[in-house]
Amino acid sequence: MAVAQQKSKPAAKPNSTPKGKMQMHRRSRTGCYTCRLRRKKCDEGSPSCTACKHLGLRCEYKRPMWWSNNDQRRLQKDNIKMIIKRKKLTEKTTSTTSQVMETGAETPPGLSHSLPTSATFSDPLDRTRSASIDSQLSLFDFNAPPHIADYTAYNAQMHSSHSQYASMYPEFSPYEIDVKTERQMFVNDVPTRRESTISTFSTYHPPPPPEAMLPSFPVDNEWDITYDERRESLSEETLNTNLFDFCHGPPATVRQVAIELDEGDQRLLDHFVSDVLPTVFPILETNQHGSARSDYVLPALQSNKCYLHCCLSIAAQHCKATMNIQGEQIDNDIMRHRYATISELCEALNRDTNHSEILEATLAMIFFQCSVGRLDDSLPDIPWHQHFQAAISLVQKLELNRMVSESHDLKSFNMTLTSWIDILGSTIQGRAPTFAHTYREKHLSSTNSSLGLRELMGCEDRVMYLISEIACLEALKKDGMDDIQLCQHVHALGDQIGLTEIGDPGPKIPFNANGVLSPKQLSKNMTAAFRIAARIYLCSLVPGFSPSQASCVGLVSKLTQVLEFIPSGQVGYDRSLVWVYLIGGSVSTMDSSFRSFFDERLIALGDLANFGSFGRVACLLKEVWSHVDGRLSPGGGEAHYVSWRDVMQMKGWDFLLI
Repeated sequence: MAVAQQKSKPAAKPNSTPKGKMQMHRRSRTGCYTCRLRRKKCDEGSPSCTACKHLGLRCEYKRPMWWSNNDQRRLQKDNIKMIIKRKKLTEKTTSTTSQVMETGAETPPGLSHSLPTSATFSDPLDRTRSASIDSQLSLFDFNAPPHIADYTAYNAQMHSSHSQYASMYPEFSPYEIDVKTERQMFVNDVPTRRESTISTFSTYHPPPPPEAMLPSFPVDNEWDITYDERRESLSEETLNTNLFDFCHGPPATVRQVAIELDEGDQRLLDHFVSDVLPTVFPILETNQHGSARSDYVLPALQSNKCYLHCCLSIAAQHCKATMNIQGEQIDNDIMRHRYATISELCEALNRDTNHSEILEATLAMIFFQCSVGRLDDSLPDIPWHQHFQAAISLVQKLELNRMVSESHDLKSFNMTLTSWIDILGSTIQGRAPTFAHTYREKHLSSTNSSLGLRELMGCEDRVMYLISEIACLEALKKDGMDDIQLCQHVHALGDQIGLTEIGDPGPKIPFNANGVLSPKQLSKNMTAAFRIAARIYLCSLVPGFSPSQASCVGLVSKLTQVLEFIPSGQVGYDRSLVWVYLIGGSVSTMDSSFRSFFDERLIALGDLANFGSFGRVACLLKEVWSHVDGRLSPGGGEAHYVSWRDVMQMKGWDFLLI
């Protein structure tokens, strides 16, 4: 019977399915490794296969370094998924934008044009008030795996010498500044002796040491950099090098500053030029070496008496902080020049003339404080925001806010510095930025969108404009905005932050194969850090927010990973990320890796971690963590949220943390 059943079956044909299935499992040994990793069919096109070309992936026929390691394969696969996801988002955004343009709309999709009232979001919501906070936060893909590129080719000896830098970029080569000082002695009002001295200061600063960079990976023997890749990396080195109008005439390669000072003030001026000035604009220095000093600060020292007194006061304050000098003499120097600065400012404001010089000195009074001074400074001073009110009035008199909206020429350096203080300062105070409308217009402009913020402080302008919008939203929340409307605004702004990520491959080591720092890559890394901090700031506005929520924990973890790509130490750029550390650190939980990472950065900075804005934010975070962890506030713990603003108010601190 069994034999009969077997005979009743039809005979298999030569080209039957089993053989076909066997053929489908055959793998091409010449297909690209990207398609092999994705387990997709490769048409073996040259130089890139069709699949990789369509998805914007790197098509590799030569065996890549990540192929021999399972962990690296998994990481590469995650990276590919992220690239594909971004491409789909780009296509969707492009389609949406084209639809909006067809209807004549001027506002990019999802961005409120003004955010002044609830009327700007009048569309009905398709969700009810009972929707959970977690569902609101889940509108953003906060927990997507970060894009970490393969840096096996880089090692800890990747920094170059002074001569390499000078030969590659001769127009930005280090140079020296001569400060000429003249002194004359009078006896009974009769001149008796005249002395003239010249102090020389070098603008060259060595690149970060190897230990300040990221941990290196083993070098694969197969790695070989091609000429095209090297040429591409060199083209990515610099940002716009002819961007700012410093209001002191054309740029000069040599500056001599002749200032008549007594011996004590001469020492303060020497200290300011040699020790304070190099730390003031570190990001601008990476791109336009010496321009802020030779074209902005040194001319102002010579021509602006108010600015000179301000700088001498700052120098004395810096001496006291860094050299631990105590006594009446140093305090008298600080207060004497501080009082002279205020007196000169008041007289100039009463005369209502030389508005540009007054603005210059006022901004210096605000901004230079971020580089000097300790937390325990007890000498009387005027709060930064009171100085800033005078700066706002001067900007409006000079019509700088109108000029930056209309002009395509050089950017006013004073307006760019004002914008930096305005945007981040508003987040410190919980108010809307004064020039929020200007930033909104710049954000929506397709031809004149830059204020020069990226070149001055590192973060891309569009992200800074969105931080301004978030500050506006917080002001509306304080004014009693409805919770549902608030969440709708949060959703819209989250989408806008997402649009700034399109085409961004993620953070990379900011040094090229020759060890030269790439200002453009450094800016991209810093922008990524500011972008994540902006998301955290935005999420903190949602009712019921808690740092222990999974979305917030994921953001802080991702921020920590991005900060690994910022050079650390005394010649690093942590002191340019004070606001990022404030926002991310204030919501880090007890077991967050952010805290140990922050401690490592403090150690790397050494004494520099004890003063200026970085020293202040370090003390503030320690206080916040003490409350959150329950050491100072009973009932503390991961679910116990204490605002950093509340801690500042309790301690009586009034800092500008930028």
